[in-house]
Amino acid sequence: MNAPFRILDWPTEPEDALGLALWNAVSLARAMDGVAVGEFQVAGVEIDSRDVIEGDLFFALKGEAMDGHRFVPMAFQKGAAAVVVDRPVDGPHILVKDTSRALELLAKAARERADATVIGVTGSVGKTGVKEAIFAALDRSSRGKAHRSVKSYNNHVGVPLSLSRMAARTRFGVFEMGMNHAGEITALTAQVRPHVAVITTIAPAHIENLGSEEAIADAKAEIFSGLQPGGTAVIPADSPHFARLRDAALAAGAKVVSFGSAPHADVRLLDAVAAPGGGSLVTADLGERRVCYTVAAPGEHWIANSLCVMAAVRAAGGDLGAAGLALAEMEGLKGRGARTELAIKGGGSALLIDESYNANPASMRATLAQLGATRAARRIAVLGAMKELGDFAPAFHAALAEPILAAKVDHLIMVGDEMRFLAEELGKSGPGALGKGTSFAHCGKASEALQALQALGVASGDVILVKGSNSVGLGAVVAALAKQEG
Repeated sequence: MNAPFRILDWPTEPEDALGLALWNAVSLARAMDGVAVGEFQVAGVEIDSRDVIEGDLFFALKGEAMDGHRFVPMAFQKGAAAVVVDRPVDGPHILVKDTSRALELLAKAARERADATVIGVTGSVGKTGVKEAIFAALDRSSRGKAHRSVKSYNNHVGVPLSLSRMAARTRFGVFEMGMNHAGEITALTAQVRPHVAVITTIAPAHIENLGSEEAIADAKAEIFSGLQPGGTAVIPADSPHFARLRDAALAAGAKVVSFGSAPHADVRLLDAVAAPGGGSLVTADLGERRVCYTVAAPGEHWIANSLCVMAAVRAAGGDLGAAGLALAEMEGLKGRGARTELAIKGGGSALLIDESYNANPASMRATLAQLGATRAARRIAVLGAMKELGDFAPAFHAALAEPILAAKVDHLIMVGDEMRFLAEELGKSGPGALGKGTSFAHCGKASEALQALQALGVASGDVILVKGSNSVGLGAVVAALAKQEG
């Protein structure tokens, strides 16, 4: 009679004493030095009234052109349990002096209350994908007790918002940090206070504001200033700025773990071969052991990303087997490599590669190489301008001619004023500069690019790459293609 009851017993843990709600009125008022009006609990935190769902806490932030207090009624209509405001309103709320400062204070309280291992991720290329892969690995091994910043919430608003959403029961937190000026990551890492700080790579993104790759490396290395005592810095061994990053990490008191194919890498690539159905089979040396795993995402850059993920997961005390499974299952993200089969009228399909969220010289080259390695009846590239390159823009855009040629692109559509430098480079040898039977066109905006693509026609067996800086608006081209399939 007693055996069944022993089987049903569940071991208790200290975290069982923690509340299930994300926040309640008392804890919110205490954290933000505000006054709670009403009794309530919240399950989420939101700053955009359009995204509010039932049970959320809505922050009425004030910007240069918009005051979030205008949207308090909408937030309540959509089910907000309470709002954070700097003036009294009808309905449950926390009254504070400054809503932006209140969000930072709530982020600080969330970071302090969670007994979690925290990983911070930055880099010129690949930080969102690496962040997602690290999260997937840690979430699997912790049985759902991992938390991360969603989308690209990596700036002065996105980071505190992401922290404020971290539950008290979280075991692992993964946060992305971005920048386009020196000093920005210093402020973000002070909030995140990571135990593991990851730099994916250094490339000439935002070089307009920083002036050189060395300055970019220094700005990314600011992440080490927030490392907790005894923390680990994960850095790219193959980068020409490796020594610079290593010295910055050591100066911050970090343990340094490097990844890559260089002989001195701590997580070192031994072999990588194409996997059936796409992706790669990777063998890596971790010093005390070797691991073999599959990377579902195609491209050589994802082989390097996977080594970074393995290094970060090991440094955080995670499970490497779970990391391998996460990498094997992880699909491309919207705007960052998502692949969609488009049904074609009359039969067959075309492949759409969505890289519309961001672009810089390094990621353009990597993605074009990936396009060149993809089997296709025709390779079509819709490439948008790369922003924030300043005086370097002409040379970097013109230099894309070489990887386009190497990828054997059949049809090229260029979008944005900066792309005129590439058009001029390709025009030096006439329309056939990309090879026999190729064509290229230069458009001023995304809508014109879509028209050019429609005029060209999408046929069965085509592979269409859409990539550019987010401000170019090529996401609309992706959406239109997906909507018009068939």
